[in-house]
Amino acid sequence: MKNPNLRLLAIAGPPALGLPGLVDACLAAEAGGVTAVQLRAKDATAARLLDLTEALCAALTVPVYINDRADIALAGGAHGVHVGSEDLSPSAVRDLTGDALQIGVSVGTEEEATRALKEAVDYWSIGSIYATGTKLDAGDPIGTVGFKALAGRAPRGMTVMAIGGITAANAAEIMGAGADGVAVSHGVFGAADVERAARAIRAAIEEATT
Repeated sequence: MKNPNLRLLAIAGPPALGLPGLVDACLAAEAGGVTAVQLRAKDATAARLLDLTEALCAALTVPVYINDRADIALAGGAHGVHVGSEDLSPSAVRDLTGDALQIGVSVGTEEEATRALKEAVDYWSIGSIYATGTKLDAGDPIGTVGFKALAGRAPRGMTVMAIGGITAANAAEIMGAGADGVAVSHGVFGAADVERAARAIRAAIEEATT
């Protein structure tokens, strides 16, 4: 599979967004320039999550990723799945899905980087870069220095993205540290104007890389 386009990945779901209105909010984010959407809805039932996945895949033109649930991603026609340290391992996901899904993995420590090196994944999501209240188990922020250290351990050619507390004000900084893209939740879906917020972050990214 080709490298994923994760220049600006918008992560949708509670607490940043109530599930009603999900599709409209994601359409607004897409209009603002996000290059992919990830659905994170840990408390949703499998049936509800599948409905949401199918609705997003039908409505959006950008790729859709599902958090944790490779089975739902596959059944719902999503582009990929993102797994964390407590989820099904990337190798197990690959065994189940083959090349049907892009697979991403969270990397926030040296130990997680060592484990990720043993897995056949398509991207590393590194962070938390800055302090964030969206994901309470994100750990202490590692900053740009920590990002560079972990990204430096990734295999050559691996897509490395940054996550955690990223806004239009600091997106340029982390892109300058070598990120291929950023993942944003509250900075997009927590805004009163989702499209405008996405556009501002995308503009900061493009300005930093031109």
